[in-house]
Formats: sequence, C-alpha cells, structure tokens
Amino acid sequence: MNTNTTPNEPLITSYAKAPTRTITTNGVTYAYRELGPKGDIPVIFFVHLAATLDNWDPRIIDPIAKHRHVITFDNRGIGASTGQVPDNVEAMADDAYAFISALGFNKTDIFSFSLGGFVAQALVVKHPELVRKLVLTGTGPKGGKDIEKVIATTYLDTLRATLTRSDPKEFLFFNRNTTGKTAARAFVNRLQERTTDRDAKIKIKAFQTQLKAIKKWGLSTPDDLSKITHPTLIANGDNDRMVPSNLSEDLHRRINNSELIIYPDSGHGGIFQYHQQFAPAALEFLAR
Repeated sequence: MNTNTTPNEPLITSYAKAPTRTITTNGVTYAYRELGPKGDIPVIFFVHLAATLDNWDPRIIDPIAKHRHVITFDNRGIGASTGQVPDNVEAMADDAYAFISALGFNKTDIFSFSLGGFVAQALVVKHPELVRKLVLTGTGPKGGKDIEKVIATTYLDTLRATLTRSDPKEFLFFNRNTTGKTAARAFVNRLQERTTDRDAKIKIKAFQTQLKAIKKWGLSTPDDLSKITHPTLIANGDNDRMVPSNLSEDLHRRINNSELIIYPDSGHGGIFQYHQQFAPAALEFLAR
C-alpha cells in the first residue's frame, strides 16, 4: 500500500489547499488531489458529469478528510488528465482501476456521485476485491428507467442557465423553489473557495462523449447487483430530475443490506444541500 508521504509533510484537511499532483500509467497522466491522514484505507471520490477536481463540495470533502485519507481525481481526458474520454462507463471504470493501482492501493472505500456512481458500480462488479465500502449518491443502476433522459435534461437546463447567466448546476442539482435556490447559490459559491491552482474546465467534446457514455449505460442490460456484498450507503434528494430518485430506491432493492437516505425537498444535489447532515452520516458509515 502506498502512503505517499514524507515525514515532515504537513497534514492538509482543507480541499481548497490540497495540491494537485499527477501520476502516469498506461500512457495516461492522471491529475489528482489528496488530503487527510494517510496510512489507512483511502476514500477515492468518483466525480459527476462534466466535473473536474474543482467540482467537489468542500463541505463534504473536508469533514471526511479530517479523519480519512481522501483522494479525488480527473477521469481520463478531463481537466488536467491526459488522453481521450471513453464513450462507455466500463472503460471509465478500467481507467479508475488503473489510477488506483498506479497509486499502489489494493483496498479502497469509494465515494461516488451521479456519473461517478455508474463508474463505481462498474468497478465493483469487475474488481470486487478492490472495494471495502461503497457510497452511491445521486445515481442509478445500469439499464435504470429513464437514465438516458439525462441528456435532454442536461441540455435544457444548460440553456436555462445560459439565459439567466447562472451555473447549470443551479438548475440541474437543486429545486427551483426558495429553499433550492438558496442552497444552489451557497453550493456554487463553495466551489469557488479554492482560488489558486484551479483545474482546467471540461472541453465540449469531452462533455458530449460523457453524455454518450451515460446514454449507453441507461440503455444497457442491467448488471446483477445482488453480487455486491460490500456495505453500501445510497443517498439522494426526493426530487432528482437528472437520475430519478426512484432509481436510488431501485439500487437499494438490488444491493443486499444497503442503506438508503432520501432527503426531503431536494434534487440531484441533495447531499450538498444537506451537507451538514450527510457528511457526518457518510463518515459514520465509513468508520463502522
């Protein structure tokens, strides 16, 4: 196992201050950030559609990094990582496996959101020995009902955001009521807390290729998730327009002994709206 530290290296527990590092394997250079105390099983974060290293909510990362070794990374072809974006989720999972292996870890906890949750499922189905615990948020199973409709919703909300000079995530992740709008603004502001060494934004072609992968995932034959015996925590808002909330319930039914949290009056970004409740719940689950 890789501890990847020097004796005098200061302990970083703020995502805004975590340095960006790189590691190269199979001809691809992956950009990543790590923080928190090392030596334990790391928590690897799998990010959402169109996201780079800068898209993780520090109110989720920081509380977990106070107690656990946290690693975030850019998927192949995204942000500062090199290579071409794969057009299917299984290849993204192969990349994640290559990245984790290059760091020298043979056991991890996986924390995933949205598209990252698809990748996490594909990874654990193919490499069950690599994963100890699994957190699946704002996501759904392969072949899940209406997942392929993410594409239309994404384009619609991106247009709405452009017309109102907003961040698309304000529409995609949150309800458009007073509570949701307040939570959306707070979330978008938190993503700006890191002021130096920010990541490159996703390119249009990379984004379109990710959407193609999501459509394939939604239209594919489901995996047998009863094979997943890992402790699994599933969470979402009760009104997810991107990956419908009932798919979180579907995952809960398919994965034996999984736990499910559905937050009221919230959307795809329910875990970010309810970060004060969710971060401790995730930490408690990972520590068990």
